[in-house]
Amino acid sequence: MFYDFVPQSRFLLGTAGYPSPQILQQAVMASESEIITVSLRREGSQGGAFRELLTQLNKRILPNTAGCHTVKEAVTTANMARELFNTRWIKLEVIGHADTLQPDPFALVEAARILCADGFQVFPYTTEDLILGEKLLEAGCELLMPWGAPIGSGQGLRNIGGLRSMRSWFKDIPLIIDAGIGAPSQAAQAMEMGFDGILLNTAVARAQDPLRMAQAFAAAVRAGYDAHGAGLIERRDMATASTPIFGMAQFS
Repeated sequence: MFYDFVPQSRFLLGTAGYPSPQILQQAVMASESEIITVSLRREGSQGGAFRELLTQLNKRILPNTAGCHTVKEAVTTANMARELFNTRWIKLEVIGHADTLQPDPFALVEAARILCADGFQVFPYTTEDLILGEKLLEAGCELLMPWGAPIGSGQGLRNIGGLRSMRSWFKDIPLIIDAGIGAPSQAAQAMEMGFDGILLNTAVARAQDPLRMAQAFAAAVRAGYDAHGAGLIERRDMATASTPIFGMAQFS
């Protein structure tokens, strides 16, 4: 589903901002995630100890270009990540707005085109904009990662109508909600809408109990995925009796 990898878990977890390496390790295991994201800048700042921790976790590494604001920065960081982690995967972030951390659509497409042509399998952090999504697919991406809300905001799915349109328009493209999820209920909502996965970091890393929160998100993602697969009932404006009239006693 995600390029050359079909995970059992639809929950992808970030590795930044945990109180300690031990809590990070425990949270990753509790999450049941098979894919974890790693910022190259963080790996570079912590060196061998953090790399050893990643090895012990035995998870698929999705390096990211967090903190990059230009095409050149993002492409350079991606190449460094490929060499360091021996992977063609890259979560592509090219930030265009300092306050919202919204991606720069023009630089994002250009960087994606360069990296895809160079053999990368690009996971682009994008918005719910359909035209931008089309351009990223034309550039060579095989999946899209629209935000739910600004990174770390915990607002959940801020533009539900736009995300529903995106899911409907890109029927056969894997879509992973990336950024803005703050509660397990929000993750379940996205999965019930038919999204293919949830990627988050802050909601677990900064929870009072990251281990328990990781478990909660794992359960929510799984429940939302199962509910969508089972087929949710349609919403109605009026009540519909669940007990049939046929067979009921009649009094005259």
